[in-house]
Amino acid sequence: MSRVGKKPITVPAGVTLTLNGTELTVKGPKGTLVRNFHPDIKINITESEVIVERPSDNKLHRSLHGTTRALVSNMVVGVSEGFTRTLELVGVGYRGAKSANGVTLSLGFSHPVEVTPEQGIELELTNQTTLVVKGIDKERVGQVAAEIRSLRKPEPYKGKGIRYSDEVVRRKEGKKGK
Repeated sequence: MSRVGKKPITVPAGVTLTLNGTELTVKGPKGTLVRNFHPDIKINITESEVIVERPSDNKLHRSLHGTTRALVSNMVVGVSEGFTRTLELVGVGYRGAKSANGVTLSLGFSHPVEVTPEQGIELELTNQTTLVVKGIDKERVGQVAAEIRSLRKPEPYKGKGIRYSDEVVRRKEGKKGK
């Protein structure tokens, strides 16, 4: 039995789940998320919790069981609390500024980089070197944060670049002089 899949998901107050065939709709105070799931996996919705069940112990069903439970759990948490990913801009002259349709980043290129968030994603600058990506869909928040980080990944010698706030950059020693 999947250790993740067999745990019930508690549904907080103000969150409603609707299952229409294989399409699950989760509505909450922060918004609505819709996702299709595999038809073999059964999602049982009660008043206060959701239980994900699989029909058999074959490899496909075992792999889908925990994954489906995690996805449903992330949808419930997303519409009730939301998700955030914090990025730090480390380096001389690396900074961000709020612009009309997103954020403008100065990353040492000959031009500023304009980042416009997709719908449902919010970019917030807490200071010039800290950028917070917010949203209700965990997958999209992580994807947008990864795309912003890929503009200037942290380099191992000085540690300059865009990094996650909880990321530890492995440092290297430079070339030794004679």
